[in-house]
Amino acid sequence: MADQYDPYREALVVEVDTQWPEEYDDWEPGERARVERLLHASPDQASQLEYVRTHSGFCRRIVVTPEDIARVTA
Repeated sequence: MADQYDPYREALVVEVDTQWPEEYDDWEPGERARVERLLHASPDQASQLEYVRTHSGFCRRIVVTPEDIARVTA
């Protein structure tokens, strides 16, 4: 289940993770990395955002959606 953007948990993010749907498996690694950087630069705009508790803070996980791709590549 997706979480809402949370400034408190954002301050405690120690790692990030990006989950891509299978339909983007053929994308070039460089393009995927560029899109990931853009998505994590503005997590408050991500369509599907999760905070996963770790021992030292939180992992921000963004599940890539077509809406996210359209937003950051426009």
